This record gives sequence, structure tokens and C-alpha cells, in this order.
Amino acid sequence: MSDDFTPCTDELLENNRAFAAERFDPSVAGAPTRHLAVVACMDCRLDVEVLLGLGPGEAHVIRNAGGIVSDDVVRSLVLSQRALGTREIVLVHHSSCGVQGLDEGALYEQLVAETGMRPTWSTQGFADVDDDVRQSLTTLRTCPFLPHTDHIRGFVYDVGTGLLREITD
Repeated sequence: MSDDFTPCTDELLENNRAFAAERFDPSVAGAPTRHLAVVACMDCRLDVEVLLGLGPGEAHVIRNAGGIVSDDVVRSLVLSQRALGTREIVLVHHSSCGVQGLDEGALYEQLVAETGMRPTWSTQGFADVDDDVRQSLTTLRTCPFLPHTDHIRGFVYDVGTGLLREITD
């Protein structure tokens, strides 16, 4: 990692003031108008709203490392469907993901060596992105807590072309 770190929070606050003054729309609905939830990786190369053409208020976007369908993602999707009316889920994983091929054991050993504690969470690294999307699709389609599982689709975003490739069972 580079040592040329410069904090940017103050700049972000200035950007927020400009947003609030120029573009903020208090009429944007709290429930997604497209009844859509998107689960995506947190990778900074994925501008999910832009690459899917989504506007403010159209979808819930849930992001984490790898776009993994973790317990917290399931919790968020259950609330999204049951409390806020979403009925469709789109998964967006991507090529060249940092979680792909991650050696969880080595990472845990490093963390234990540095802190003396073992994490209670799993990184859920994966070997093959297509297989991970398939596993995520199965997890969501068989989740007893999600009332709407008939419109769940999964994709791999190619960071080299900007295109989505659908993954089917």
C-alpha cells in the first residue's frame, strides 16, 4: 500500500454541502420505486447505480467485500422485501475480485499474530466467481425468510469491458 495517504473527509463534507444546496430532492421515496434490491461487491470500480442506470430512490443497493450473501445481507434483503416492498434481487459480482482466491487461513493467522484474537466472521473467499454467483443464487432462492424469490438473477461485471454477463444455474 502507498504511504501517500491524505484524509479526504473534509472535502466530502464540502461536497455534501454542495449536494444539499444544488441537487438534494426531499421527495425521493424511502421505498425503492423499482421494487429492486441489488447485492454487489464494494469494489470501487463498480459504480452500481451508474452501470445499471438507476436513479435516486429506485433500488436498495447492498454492498460488501465480494458481494457475498452473508447473514447481514440476508437480514437486509428480508427487511427490504418485508418492510419496503422489494420483489426483485440482482446480484453483481465482478472479474478480478480481491476476495477471489483469498487465503482465509493465512489472513486469520496474520490477524491473530497482530491482535491476539481470532475473528468471529468469515471472509467467505471463493475460488471461482461464476460458482460463487451460482451459490449465492441458490442461497437466496431457498431462503425461507424471503417471500419473493421468483425474480433473482446473478451477473458478473467485467472490469475490463464494463459489461455484465449473466450466470445461470
